[in-house]
Amino acid sequence: MSYFGKFYLVGLDAREAADWLFTADVRRPPGSTVYTCMLNQRGGTESDLTVSRLAPGPQASLLAPAFEGDGYYLAVGGAVAQHNWSHITTVLQDQKFRCQLIDSSEDLGMISIQGPASRAILQEVLDADLSDEAFPFSTHKVVTAAGHLVRAMRLTFVGELGWELHVPKVSCVPVYRAVMAAGAKHGLINAGYRAIDSLSIEKGYRHWHSDLRPDDSPLEAGLAFTCRLKSPVPFLGREALEQQRAAGLRRRLVCFTVEEPLWMCLHPVVSGLAFSTASSSKVPMFGLEAIWRNGQVVGHVRRADFGFTIDKTIAYGYIRNPSGGPVSLDFVKSGDYMLERMGVTYAARAHLKSPFDPDNKRVKGIY
Repeated sequence: MSYFGKFYLVGLDAREAADWLFTADVRRPPGSTVYTCMLNQRGGTESDLTVSRLAPGPQASLLAPAFEGDGYYLAVGGAVAQHNWSHITTVLQDQKFRCQLIDSSEDLGMISIQGPASRAILQEVLDADLSDEAFPFSTHKVVTAAGHLVRAMRLTFVGELGWELHVPKVSCVPVYRAVMAAGAKHGLINAGYRAIDSLSIEKGYRHWHSDLRPDDSPLEAGLAFTCRLKSPVPFLGREALEQQRAAGLRRRLVCFTVEEPLWMCLHPVVSGLAFSTASSSKVPMFGLEAIWRNGQVVGHVRRADFGFTIDKTIAYGYIRNPSGGPVSLDFVKSGDYMLERMGVTYAARAHLKSPFDPDNKRVKGIY
């Protein structure tokens, strides 16, 4: 996953800059990692990312610059590094913060090992205790992997027990080979972004480019937990969120599952002919499908994919109240929904939580 943006925010005013930039409380001890959003003045989401607090050090390394004051390592999702860089540098300049933003995106690779065997695999590669007590979720450490220094983070974007390894460029290939060698007896395989798309939508994790955009607030997107609205510390976009919360949300991101087994799959055979088999609930959807509630269109799908664990098509989209009133949780729960694909409507069920592992047991390593 080396396409991620990787920035260091360091300097005398880095803590004040982080307070202003990020919606979540990143005033955590070194070694902590926080999932957070960045907003514009309208309360729209400019980014969601992870922010890892660094311990100050006098000597620079491939895994951290030397700095005075405070330091943070920012990991930003795929293909949006330049957007994040532009947003952060603009805010730093406008607020005249005395700190630096350093782009290390080309200097570091990232390997994500996810799944029930991830701890057993990485315990053979890393010189660190990976138990829950020694390496809790949302923490990071600089450790050695097959003789190479890496920053290991216990995080997931697919809803599983797992770690990310942020690796200096020159070490990526030997570290990758060591991981694959250790994982061979555990059934470790390479997975691409289509797998990540399916797993992340099944878990309900947001994609910035589709579920979150600069005109979507974290309150509307179900990410209120990332916003420290109970704290007196101000952040960019806070006033807009407070006004939105007081007035009531006029739209809300909702998860839908398609409840009908209506897709016929074609399978090639050796002769070049094909046969078809019915497959449950595999209605192919990709985004922009209309959302109907009680016979009225109330929005459109932003993102859709197939969830192989629950064996259903999953779609996320923002819905509005046709009367113009707030979209409360009761409003969401009380409707009868259909999703329209190519002129055909399919019965859908609305969910207030992810239909897959809503108690986050897998993230904790409980299978």
